[in-house]
Amino acid sequence: MPVQQLQQQLQDLRNQLAEAPPLSDEDKAALVELMSEIEVQLAREIASEPDAGLVEGVNLAVERFEASHPTLTVSLRSILQTLANMGI
Repeated sequence: MPVQQLQQQLQDLRNQLAEAPPLSDEDKAALVELMSEIEVQLAREIASEPDAGLVEGVNLAVERFEASHPTLTVSLRSILQTLANMGI
């Protein structure tokens, strides 16, 4: 269940990126890279090889976008919570 929830949250984040106010190329690339890392973690989770550094990356993204893109921050915090629920 948490894996499906995380996949849905990633899709929600992709949708928000498509509809969100314009991000700089650097910010958008950082979020795309973070989403890719989360997807790799999903594969590892299934294989029981969690990456503890992923949570730090999500936390950094929350800090980076907190003031400028609060809606994205809500989604990132939701992803962070799901990762925590998965034991990552």
